[in-house]
Amino acid sequence: MTQHIQKHDQLIKVGVSPLSWVNEVLDDLGKGTKADQCLSEAKTAGYAGVETSKIFPSDPSELKTLLHKHDLQLISGWYSGFLTEKSVEDEFKDVISHAELLKACGSSVMVYGECGHMAQDALDIPMSHRLTLSLDAWKHYGERLTLFAEKVKSEFDIRIAYHHHLMMVAEKLDEIRTLMNTTGDAVGLLLDTGHAYAGGFNYTDLISEFGSRINHIHLKDVRKNIFKDIKNRDASFNEGVRAGMFTVPGDGMIDYEPLAQFLKNSNYSGWILVEAEQDPAKANPLSMVSSAYQFIRKQILKN
Repeated sequence: MTQHIQKHDQLIKVGVSPLSWVNEVLDDLGKGTKADQCLSEAKTAGYAGVETSKIFPSDPSELKTLLHKHDLQLISGWYSGFLTEKSVEDEFKDVISHAELLKACGSSVMVYGECGHMAQDALDIPMSHRLTLSLDAWKHYGERLTLFAEKVKSEFDIRIAYHHHLMMVAEKLDEIRTLMNTTGDAVGLLLDTGHAYAGGFNYTDLISEFGSRINHIHLKDVRKNIFKDIKNRDASFNEGVRAGMFTVPGDGMIDYEPLAQFLKNSNYSGWILVEAEQDPAKANPLSMVSSAYQFIRKQILKN
């Protein structure tokens, strides 16, 4: 039975990312995995929905048919944006097909990841080599991002959920603060527990400072000793993924009690989603996401 918690008009649903089955960047991780395996195992584990993946059809009607077959919803989907480098008009032209896919499949949130102003081969170089934005650049970027988010909302009734992320321009807490201060309310914030820890801060800071703008939640845990080794060696993001620095909630060191209290006491309504880049050959997907689902049910939703 799929799990959700309902409080008055608040509805929280639990989903899972296909990243536990197949990596979107590292082609060898999960190579050959079929969409039916991912979706059937997601449903078996108890989840109500998934985000987009390269192993899913890009045609809206085909994707809707496939999801319906497994009784799953399309939660959202990652969009690689380049608004640090492009105009709002050009970015909007590029997002149309993705937005149409999300809307056709009933999604109301788009995960936005800023892939502009990144070092060459950013995920394969030492993490200390990340590029950052100047305060002046942040101001202009925030203006473009706000206009873009407003246009996506107006045209497709889809809200942007901005993904703070290692090796991207909004990785550290002060950068996320600048992001939130230079954008309007149309730009929602995706809370990612694992990227917060790996970015050097506690996710509770985002809850306390920007709770009202959080419109999507990724549950990613961190294996502390592996992450510490990656950090000490100044290894790359992808080296960290291969080494297993990320895992599903309940299998790492992150404390999820503050998140449980946030969900209980706030007006947050939407999805919480297990998203952990792992090597499926080392971390069996069905086993990992099943244990994560039970952890969420008992420790986060507490029902």
